[in-house]
Amino acid sequence: MAIRTAITDLLGIEHPIVQGGMMWVGTADLAAAVSNAGGLGIVTALTQPTPDDLRREIDRCRKLTDKPFGVNLTILPTVSPPPYADYRKAIIESGIRIVETAGGRPQEHIEDFKTHGVIVLHKCTSVRHALSAERMGADVISIDGFECAGHPGEDDVPGLVLIPAAADQVKAPMIASGGFGDGRGLVAALALGAEGVNMGTRFCATKEAPIHERIKQFIVANTERDTNLIFRGFKNTGRVARNNVSDKVVEIGRRPGAQFEDVRPFVSGAKGREALMTGELDVGLIWAGQVQGLIHDIPTCAELIGRIVTDAEAIICRRLGRAVAARRMA
Repeated sequence: MAIRTAITDLLGIEHPIVQGGMMWVGTADLAAAVSNAGGLGIVTALTQPTPDDLRREIDRCRKLTDKPFGVNLTILPTVSPPPYADYRKAIIESGIRIVETAGGRPQEHIEDFKTHGVIVLHKCTSVRHALSAERMGADVISIDGFECAGHPGEDDVPGLVLIPAAADQVKAPMIASGGFGDGRGLVAALALGAEGVNMGTRFCATKEAPIHERIKQFIVANTERDTNLIFRGFKNTGRVARNNVSDKVVEIGRRPGAQFEDVRPFVSGAKGREALMTGELDVGLIWAGQVQGLIHDIPTCAELIGRIVTDAEAIICRRLGRAVAARRMA
């Protein structure tokens, strides 16, 4: 039994599993491994220092896989924004056919990608934002529940409610994001109205993820309770793994009159990258979701995706099939 959905057909992939774009983690190595395993791998554009570096990383990914893969372009408010238009141009000129966008005000990017025939997946954390992205022309909505790593928005709605709420209104195919890491999650996502799942944290704990082994073991050892919500007072909530740095950021953020400048020394992307590359757990922020509580090993991407699909098929055919058959006989 194959799990074929609107997402597998649209993206030309074997399994309805997408690797989320992750800063410092979404390199050609991981993206190619996911794509070779039948999912959709994603190269993270802004992990590369310049648009030309992105072009080279895309070329490197093509040498590692002949399967479809995409590129993530995340647009976030910052004092010194990167040259988003130049990165977008590099993506288009490299012939990428699938792009994952995220962040606010994506209209000019979506419109340009669509003009060049690119399939756009846009990540959203609310139904209203999903509808807005759909109106802008997004082909696929990746709906991100409160359980997720990264920025879950300010509404605090978990996937069990957010996914079907979005499915009731969004006409474009949806991918469920936030809290997914096994076959049970894939079946649940399909039942809730999504056409597949997007996984970030789970792919960090794979052999091909380009991060230090101590970080992978840290994720395996953590439970669903080992995350912190940071930047709450700044209306830019982020979910990260709990460590001394994120504990400190939460503590500072709770102080009366706290400003972002008070936490800036602890939250730089450079420090987060150092943590991932060196395995020093308390150097910087480590972005991870509540799905840590469901991660118990460090498989290859092929082993992980194969297991998820096999388990999902077994749940659909056996457990749910038996339940329906029992009810018919009653």
